[in-house]
Amino acid sequence: MFPIRDTIPSRCPPVANWMLILANCLLFLFELTLPEPVLQRFFYMFGIVPARYTHPEWAIWVGLPVDDYWPFLTSMFLHAGWVHLISNMWTLWIFGDNVEDRMGPLRYVLFYLLCGIIAGVVHWWMHPDSTLPTVGASGAIAGVLGAYFVMFPLARVIVMVPVLFLPLFFELPALTYLGIWALSQLFSGTLSLLTPEQVGGIAWWAHAGGFVAGMLLHPLFLRRDYRRPERDECWIERAWGG
Repeated sequence: MFPIRDTIPSRCPPVANWMLILANCLLFLFELTLPEPVLQRFFYMFGIVPARYTHPEWAIWVGLPVDDYWPFLTSMFLHAGWVHLISNMWTLWIFGDNVEDRMGPLRYVLFYLLCGIIAGVVHWWMHPDSTLPTVGASGAIAGVLGAYFVMFPLARVIVMVPVLFLPLFFELPALTYLGIWALSQLFSGTLSLLTPEQVGGIAWWAHAGGFVAGMLLHPLFLRRDYRRPERDECWIERAWGG
């Protein structure tokens, strides 16, 4: 199932969400300028390589600094290809605006980054011996999905399913769509444990960890006045005295 859009309009322009998407796209364009060997080294330096922290002697042998934890932040702004980037940014575009509405731009960015860091830590914990770099915003975006799952369970998500090469469009409750997505990450993550030493491709446990983090932590980032309709004006209106 591929999400097309949701049915909840955002009250405020999702400026922070736009800026996160822009940052990811600009860094990806920078990646395209790098020769393949340099790009691979770039991913190893700024992506999450679990063995780098679990086996510091290996990290030193391959030339990776062992006391550098910035990859838990930088990895979420890197992507391995066009499909990886577009699918992540499309999902963030659909679901991020409503979550930002409830949090405001600054809290939303902090929430996004925290979920991404937690997702990276969960990936490291579940696959401590992997020597392959993990990159992508999907762990942070999973946190946004977890918050959306709790806050907008009755929203409708229009999805597309290809049937015999023809697109079929239909609506699902967000509770159903995101519930199926979360269970698929958990199931796939469990299967990935069968090959714990070398883990590449999709970081299933990072998705699951980010989703749970979003579900549990989002109340800490909500605007204090969002439940009071008479005070639920857009933050831009407040800034300009509207």
